[in-house]
Amino acid sequence: MPKEVLINFDRCLGCLSCKLACAVAHSREGDIFKVVLGGERPQSRIFVHQAGKIKVPLNCRHCQEAPCIDACIAGAMHRKEDGTVTNVGGEQECTGCWMCVMVCPYGVIRSDEEGLKALKCDRECRDEEGLPACVKACPTGALLYTEVDEFSSRRRKSFLERALSQMF
Repeated sequence: MPKEVLINFDRCLGCLSCKLACAVAHSREGDIFKVVLGGERPQSRIFVHQAGKIKVPLNCRHCQEAPCIDACIAGAMHRKEDGTVTNVGGEQECTGCWMCVMVCPYGVIRSDEEGLKALKCDRECRDEEGLPACVKACPTGALLYTEVDEFSSRRRKSFLERALSQMF
């Protein structure tokens, strides 16, 4: 089963470390000091929003039934062998028609710096161990790169431990 970037909402502080790490990982320089000193303005592919009292990091979910792939008129949006959905490196070029933006249920596709092509999480930021930059940068462990079943199992165990501790 493929790994996904999943969120422990109760751990997110809204510090934006994930956004910064994502932007730097996708920059030409790949180093925060060179990016700042060089005046480059890389764009993050993760968004952090406030929903009530909860901070919510959002990025592409690489949906099984990805509406962005179906809506892409140019045919640039496609699924890679590892399961990620991207519009980079395929047979066609993104034309900037924004159909993917209109159908994305999470609102996590944006335009690139020039406003010409769609930009989204492509998971091309993984390090040697396969960990995405946003997950690696998260100081509280709010972002996890894990299999869905493993994440779900941990959540159940945590819930049961809390429930039992309140009973006794």
